[in-house]
Parts: sequence; C-alpha cells; structure tokens
Amino acid sequence: MKLPWPLLALALAAPAFALPDNSPVPGGVAVIDLGPVSQSAPTARWGEQALAVVADKGRWFALFGIPLDTVPGETEIGSFSGSTATIRSVAVRSKTYPEQRLTIKDRRKVDPDPDDLARIASEREVTDAVKRRFSDGIPDTDFALPANGPLSSRFGLRRIFNGQPRNPHAGLDVAVGTGAPVKAPAAGVVANTGDYFFNGNTVFVDHGQGLITAYMHLSRIDVRSGQPVKKGEILGAVGATGRVTGPHLHWAVILNNTAVDPELFLLRPR
Repeated sequence: MKLPWPLLALALAAPAFALPDNSPVPGGVAVIDLGPVSQSAPTARWGEQALAVVADKGRWFALFGIPLDTVPGETEIGSFSGSTATIRSVAVRSKTYPEQRLTIKDRRKVDPDPDDLARIASEREVTDAVKRRFSDGIPDTDFALPANGPLSSRFGLRRIFNGQPRNPHAGLDVAVGTGAPVKAPAAGVVANTGDYFFNGNTVFVDHGQGLITAYMHLSRIDVRSGQPVKKGEILGAVGATGRVTGPHLHWAVILNNTAVDPELFLLRPR
C-alpha cells in the first residue's frame, strides 16, 4: 500500500522533524531506517499491527513502540515498498525500571467494588478502541512538554498501591497544581474525552498513524471529540480526578497500541 500522493508530497516538502530517541527496550521506541524518501512510500508492520512511518532528513523511518512486557531478544518487523517486502530484525535490549510505593486514601481506587469493576470494564472497551486507532497523516513527533512543571513519576515505574502490586506506570507525571493549563504537544485531532474511574477527566489526541497521546486527572476539559488542535492549544487544566495522591498531569504516549516512554518524544537540542 502506497502513501496517497498528497501525503507523500507533504512528506517531501515538509521540514524535517526531530525523531523520537531510538531506545529499543521494553517501553521504548525502535527507530528503524527504511531507506531514502521516494515516490514509493513504504509501510511497516509488526505482526498484524501497522507501524507509523515518518520522513526525516530525506529518509523514511518506521517507529516501533515496544510493549513493556517484551522479553529482550530479537524480534522482527516487515517493511513493504511496492511489491517488495523486507524483514528487518530489531534487537530489544533489557531495561530495569525502579519501584514506587504509593498510599491511596480512597481504597475503592485500589480495591474496586463490583459496580466499580463493571464501570472499569466498560470504560476499558472505550479507551482500548481509542488506542487502536490508526488514522492517515504524517505525525509530528517533535513534542513539547504539555504542562510547565518538574517531572515527577517517570514512565515504567513498578507501582505498589497500599502494599499491593499493580500495573507499571504507563505515562509521565508532571508536578503542577490544580488549574495549570495543559497544552497539546503537537497538532492532532481530539479522539475522545471523558471522566474515567482510574484516569479521571481525560483527553485523548490522535496525531496520526497510531500515535495517540492522553492527558489524565484533569480538573477541566476544554476540547471536544473530533476537534482539530494545534501545537500549544489548551486542552484543559490540571487536577486531581481519578486515582491520585494529589494534583498533577499524567501524560501518556501510545504508539502502535503500546504505551511508550513520553520523554523519548520531547524537544531536544538540534
């Protein structure tokens, strides 16, 4: 499948983006060189999962988000240009993430009751569908931090709530107070907004080709589903909704339906 000509023309004419850092570890992103930009735009897949392909400095690159539970070793992706298919090997290195222990005052956020579990299951169907989106367009991967504040809990922390192990931290926390503005780190389209049991008030933004960002625990949502947003446009305000120990922004980056480390996408010196 070739990229439609208008998108190819955009790729050829657009200024180079800063690619995410190449970090082939569980929870990281492998940046895979697919060759020079030409009229035959490649596609790429990991099994049945389509991967984002972007142009930078005259070359095509596949962006492969590596799941946190991936066992280190060799894995393969396929790239396709016209009738030519190429299998490319990716060496996934090991990475150990630190542990974090937290005390949650609202015990239902740690041990949900049956009604809560039903709500959680229903909400998961919605958010899983958002994370599976794969829309057209070449995403800008040169992100800005969506809130002005120090970084607190980093991605991948092995989390223990009230003494009970839970899923690893699948985002990056920014320590800012209630009411601080939350801005889009790059252009996209609002894919979903809602008030979720664990995430609280949340906004999802679709940047194209399976690159999705999420902003959680908001006190206020200022956008609606389907709304295009520009880089720097306000999405809402920081809060303390959902499962939290205090006000902060939880920022998640999803790539090919996989949570990856947001810091890999942040602006870096050129």
